[in-house]
Amino acid sequence: MEKLRSIEELIDALKRLPSIGSKSAERMAFALLNFQQDDLDDLANKISSIKKKVHPCPICGLYTENAICSICNDPERTDELIIVVAKPNDIIGFEQLANFHGRYHVLGGLVGTTSLTKISDLNIDSLIERINKEKTKELIIATNPNIEGETTALYLAKLLEDIPVKVTRIGYGVAMGSQIDYVDSLTLHKSLEGRKEIK
Repeated sequence: MEKLRSIEELIDALKRLPSIGSKSAERMAFALLNFQQDDLDDLANKISSIKKKVHPCPICGLYTENAICSICNDPERTDELIIVVAKPNDIIGFEQLANFHGRYHVLGGLVGTTSLTKISDLNIDSLIERINKEKTKELIIATNPNIEGETTALYLAKLLEDIPVKVTRIGYGVAMGSQIDYVDSLTLHKSLEGRKEIK
């Protein structure tokens, strides 16, 4: 089969997307060939305009199309509780919880040896400003349970030692529906650490 440079270039471009390998990129590229020209133009316009329309909220860092995101703009939410996450899409799961009415803060990355983000690039200064200004009582660090996530949580806890705010870490461990005998020792250890009182 003749190699088509345009297709190969598109496949290479699509592979830049997260979780898209060579085969997925190839399928997508050939699928796009079947699109009507109007649909292709519409897709191209939407892709090119996303960076012009969507930007981080200047307060919390969540993506928004407005001057301030809807969460920071919501007077029904409390300033006393802030969940700290690494990236904007980490907030999606928490927003599906009907019982959380606090706010968020997006760091924009993690501290760690394999992370390309520098500590100075993280939204930490703005977090400290918010804690002082909004009289935050508790900061829940909700970074992933991996080396970078743990390093970031410890770094923040150390940094906030002299600031009168309670710093907690999300609990994690044994998932609902799993069997104890199949759970690895690190997960069990974290489950014990994150245990809560029931009596």
